[in-house]
Amino acid sequence: MYQIVPATVGDVGLSAMRQYTPPKQKRVDRQRRRMIIAGLIGAALVIAAMASWCYYSASLSKADLLKTELLDLSKDGFVIHNQAAAVVFQMAFRSGSLDLDSCSKEGRVLSCSRSDAGNINFFIETVKPKDTVMCYRVRWEELEAYRPVEHAMDYNGSHWYGGAETWSQHWPIVFAGNQEPMPFITSDVYSNRQAFGGILERYWLSSNATAIKINDSVPFHLGWDENSKTLRFQARYDDSPYKPDPGQPLRAELSYRVCVGYDVTSIHKYMVRRYFNKPNKVPSEAVFRQPIWSTWALHKTTVNQEKLLTFASDIQKHGFNWSHLELDDRYTSGYGEFEFDPEKFPNASYMFQKLKDDGFKVTLWIHPFVNYNSSNFGIGVERGLFVREPGGELPALIRWWNGIGGILDFTNPETRDWYTLHLRTLKNKYGIASYKFDAGETSYLPQQFSTFAPLQDPSMFTRRYTEMAIPYNDRAELRSGYQSQNISCFFRIIDRDSLWGYDLGLKSIIPTVLTISILGYQFILPDMIGGNAYPNRTEGQQGLPDRELYIRWLELSAFMPAMQFSIPPWLYDDEVVQIAKRFTELHETLVAPRVLELASEVLDTGDPIIRPLWWIATDDEASYKIDSQFLIGDDLMVAPVLEPGKQERDIYLPAGRWKSYKGEYYDKGPIHLTDYPVDLDEIAYFVWSG
Repeated sequence: MYQIVPATVGDVGLSAMRQYTPPKQKRVDRQRRRMIIAGLIGAALVIAAMASWCYYSASLSKADLLKTELLDLSKDGFVIHNQAAAVVFQMAFRSGSLDLDSCSKEGRVLSCSRSDAGNINFFIETVKPKDTVMCYRVRWEELEAYRPVEHAMDYNGSHWYGGAETWSQHWPIVFAGNQEPMPFITSDVYSNRQAFGGILERYWLSSNATAIKINDSVPFHLGWDENSKTLRFQARYDDSPYKPDPGQPLRAELSYRVCVGYDVTSIHKYMVRRYFNKPNKVPSEAVFRQPIWSTWALHKTTVNQEKLLTFASDIQKHGFNWSHLELDDRYTSGYGEFEFDPEKFPNASYMFQKLKDDGFKVTLWIHPFVNYNSSNFGIGVERGLFVREPGGELPALIRWWNGIGGILDFTNPETRDWYTLHLRTLKNKYGIASYKFDAGETSYLPQQFSTFAPLQDPSMFTRRYTEMAIPYNDRAELRSGYQSQNISCFFRIIDRDSLWGYDLGLKSIIPTVLTISILGYQFILPDMIGGNAYPNRTEGQQGLPDRELYIRWLELSAFMPAMQFSIPPWLYDDEVVQIAKRFTELHETLVAPRVLELASEVLDTGDPIIRPLWWIATDDEASYKIDSQFLIGDDLMVAPVLEPGKQERDIYLPAGRWKSYKGEYYDKGPIHLTDYPVDLDEIAYFVWSG
């Protein structure tokens, strides 16, 4: 180092400087330095520990915040536990992750205001309606227009039931492949195999004793993913038949209720009592006791006066009983007419009087369509009776299985009055007992349409149509239903083909009946014995269903709430006639009294008449997978043969003491009976004996 000193004139450069030697400094003590460093490190560790504790405390608070009554919420979904801490329900958020910093908890309500996609209105509210049931109200509303909401429910290793009638029906539900969410609306699965059926409800039930009910206000679409084993629940208005309330923004909301119970039977009973409509009367006792005889499968659209009278005469001649005779398509000159075709029915008044004298009540086939070439089409256009094009007065033309025309708008009081007047006139003129109301599915509405009263949920069209059956519900028949359990008439499953399998064949009947029973429809017609004998959809010869198939179908139908013939037994041989007589008698003496007893209970409870085996065996895993046996009430178990060429079958008896139709007793249940013999003219059934 150098020291700068004042310079005098003439001093330049280094001459003005001299070398400087600094004074000696004391050496810093090394031990002291170590102590300082250690102190600094210690202070840092203390600060870090305090920060960690604060973070841990905050995490504990957040974790506590995101828990409520056996439910754990995360940014990506939630899980529900039962009392034993096992996970019984899992739901993932597919349309966005929650911003947990926006979440709060107040009492039993968890709420959040943001997701990673934007602002939302989200909450889960815990509701405990009774000691054995815990429910959770869930709502996710997007605050930006056109943004869909999607949650994915994990099967969670359990068996699921409910939802809808389908083309290939299984019990429990089988979701094959991957399906993008599509509108969950009533459809004709006979014309569109990929659609949901004519009877559906937004309700599913799990063997894990959990149930989910989607709210009515949701623009609901359902999809599934076989690989991830999830059901996809989606709410959206974009590219959808659902419409928001007039004047409201297109903001999607997915809301639903999940309930967990002690067992699957008790949670279903709770859900039915809480959320389903119930019948307010039992239909005609005669329909439960004696079979319906329909002209459809036998004569299709070629039916006429002579054929109808011959059909009635043959029923009597062969010694069968009946509840009523059903005159099906086509007895009018055109579709949309309400008067008999004079060429096919030259003396309709005489015909009905003759049938009345012979003890026959008669019902007529009707539908909601008016073809463009019908004399009533112009009247409908002039009076505004049809579903219309969007924003216009012209009817929206649609195609159905019998042509092209308009579909009546049953949200319009004038349409309802016009339709009712025609039905009443037919009833009064000819003594018609009731009607078979065909179609009614939302899928027959055009893609874009308008109605007198706006339909936010298109399936409410089905509900409005089913209401037309109320004045005739003693013997009325419907094939579509949505929130229609209180119409209090018979609901028929969609047309069956004359086949053995699950695709609308014999094997599909039990899964379909069990499914719509779980959906709250208890007065069930299992369709015509032997199927509809449609060309190219029939196993058999000369246009008749296979003989063995017909007999096995007959035996199963005898244990359903009601029986329905069309292909008559005498078209086969005397043995088939005798088998048919024996089973119609068995139905009337054994089955009908039990069904009628249960039917009266339905008015209060809504419980199924036809029940799955797990109804009385909730702890029995085997009972959850059986789709070829069923219960009538809790004490009559039925096991029909559903395979061709078989005169034996495996039978599962839940725990208890059972007496077979042969008089055998089994009391060391549960029991598997392997290759139990069942002759062609038999059906295996067992009665609970304590």
